Amino acid sequence: MRFSFLMIACVVLAACCATLALAAERVPLSALDLSQMKQGWGRPQIDKSITGKPLRIAGQTFATGVGSHADSVLRVRLDGQATRFTAWVGVDDGADGHGSIVVLVYGDGKHLFHSGVMKCGEPAKRVDVDLSGTNVALLACTSAGDGINWDHVDWAEAEFHMLGDTRPRAVGPPREERVILTPKPRPEPKINGPKVYGARPGRPFIYRIPCTGQRPLAFAAEQLPESLELDRETGIITGTVPQKRGEYAITLRARNPHGQAARPFKLIIGDTLALTPPMGWNSWYIHYDHVTEAHMRAAADTMIASGMADYGYQYVNIDDCWMKKRGDEPYRAADGTLLTNDKFPDIGGMVDHIHSKGLRAGTYISPGPWTCAGYVGSYQHEQADARQFAQWGFDFLKYDWCTYEQVATGAGLERLQRPYRQMSAILKTLKRDIVLNLCQYGLGEVWTWGGTVGGHCWRTTDDLGNQPGALLPGFYDIGLSNARHWQYAKPGQWNDPDYILIGWVSNSSSLGEGQPTTLTPNEQYSYMSMWCLMAAPLVFSGDMAKLDEFTLNVLCNAEVIDVDQDPLGQQARIVTQTDELLILAKPLEDGTLAVGLFNLGEAERPITVKWDDLGLSGKWVARDPWRQVDLGTFEGQFEASVARHGVALVRLRPAG
Repeated sequence: MRFSFLMIACVVLAACCATLALAAERVPLSALDLSQMKQGWGRPQIDKSITGKPLRIAGQTFATGVGSHADSVLRVRLDGQATRFTAWVGVDDGADGHGSIVVLVYGDGKHLFHSGVMKCGEPAKRVDVDLSGTNVALLACTSAGDGINWDHVDWAEAEFHMLGDTRPRAVGPPREERVILTPKPRPEPKINGPKVYGARPGRPFIYRIPCTGQRPLAFAAEQLPESLELDRETGIITGTVPQKRGEYAITLRARNPHGQAARPFKLIIGDTLALTPPMGWNSWYIHYDHVTEAHMRAAADTMIASGMADYGYQYVNIDDCWMKKRGDEPYRAADGTLLTNDKFPDIGGMVDHIHSKGLRAGTYISPGPWTCAGYVGSYQHEQADARQFAQWGFDFLKYDWCTYEQVATGAGLERLQRPYRQMSAILKTLKRDIVLNLCQYGLGEVWTWGGTVGGHCWRTTDDLGNQPGALLPGFYDIGLSNARHWQYAKPGQWNDPDYILIGWVSNSSSLGEGQPTTLTPNEQYSYMSMWCLMAAPLVFSGDMAKLDEFTLNVLCNAEVIDVDQDPLGQQARIVTQTDELLILAKPLEDGTLAVGLFNLGEAERPITVKWDDLGLSGKWVARDPWRQVDLGTFEGQFEASVARHGVALVRLRPAG
């Protein structure tokens, strides 16, 4: 009797299991809306590799799946109705021996699968993860940190195991509110900007005191050298730098009916310019070759009207495309003077207009025969062009490698250094201070020698605007690369990870009115925080005509900018870096420490930094520069809950 009962029970149980098995439907990854898959090159291919050939990993051919390319990410909504995700993953044989990838699977922000670094020719790895109760799964592939070239990834035989007839849905990234963290400036005066400023003896000088507060304001400057003059209504200092080398301790003051403010300002007369990272705007990523003189004049007006200048932004820099284009001869006047194109009928007048606002003007050219966009360069006319820039009144020169590659001679570092060493030597002979930006994309580890050839800042990577990103926006990749060179930055010599691309931006293939940044609000706060911790030049390159309240809140936070402009001039070092988090720490002149806790992962998470890792002991007060409030006193460590792709930026000061 017992035997019969057990047999019946087993039959019933088997039937139930069979029913459940039938209820679990396998949905191929290729059946989803793959237009939602973001990737670094090409488009996802169904049942084919990214190049349209059969899916093949280490000689093994797969009939079904999806061919993609790093960096890639796809979010899939499951609503708790999935049981598993299975697949075979690897670098497709079509990469021809190249490529390296890391495949990741997340469930509700938690790591479920990590392939480790996989290279072409290595066998496929099996993915089999439990998705029970998962609402959103994320399938991702990174470049393994060495660029995306040849990173062909195959998701072979990839399937979601679903309960019943529920279907998985590919979805876009989560949306965030544009929460404004920066407090509005108070009506009483507050002087911002750098506390130190470098200039060469006897050069023309112009500086607009950055100051918030209800206007009109009355300005004063105690111990101002006699060769300089302050306009007490505008706060613009003009004149000639004293001939005597040394330090001039000036106190800047401002007052209005609501109160008064003072700030030390040390003018250091010597050979070093850019004692703090340059701040300003550049035309490239919004106007490209459509830039006009009118754009530049309007940008200067907006820098004042928007309040950006009240926080220390001062350079208004034109990029490429103001000269004559290849084929539009003559390129130069009979005496060799460089000619402008029709969009710049009065470039000297444009510079005068920028200076009339108390701002500084920047220009661009290549040491090669042509610029990157095909306009005439300075090759064999370096002396004449530098003199012309000084005559027009420019204060900043971006010197872009571009076609110099075609004419460069020699070998090794000498080949890379020659054009910059040459231009720097010429600029030093001119009766004008011109900050020199070496735009050469990190060639020859420029961070190790850029200062020795006379550069004041140098690009450490390729253009940020050409880094698409998928799992993480491109600025993270650029920023993480730049962060590794922290020990080479110092006053007058800055690592430059390229411009701040928020607000409305454009690209060279879709010019027009541009479009709003695709960065989330948290990503924009992370962007600005990372650049300030890295003591990077703060050069905005979005549309000055479409500045909104949120963008200005990111660009114009005095306490965050103070981290960037700190006189000590140290770049933050990397304390911790993993696939999911980054911690940077930057010592400041007053003995405080700025620390950034960056969440690189896909879900909100707590991040902790320990005093032992920062070289601290005892009790420290943590202040939030974004919200401009103290968070309390901490001992041994600081911990914060950080949103997806967000940051907790704090400034630590000794308690008591």
